[in-house]
Amino acid sequence: MILTVEQITEEALALPSEARALLADRLVESLDPAEDGYVQQLWATEACRRRDDVRSGRVKTIPGDAALERVRQMFAR
Repeated sequence: MILTVEQITEEALALPSEARALLADRLVESLDPAEDGYVQQLWATEACRRRDDVRSGRVKTIPGDAALERVRQMFAR
């Protein structure tokens, strides 16, 4: 039986969160290492942009505990 990407996604989303995290980690690890350099470059560019946004005042930071509480509240709904 051949599963479609949609079927695999549906099955994966039905897994407990720890299993989904493990699956996501394994999928990322399976990506082409040649693309990894490109992805690293994109993340470095994004990190610099975010740093500059904070330093310039365009973005306000919030404490990590407050951010985590917001995420918990979003998932508690």
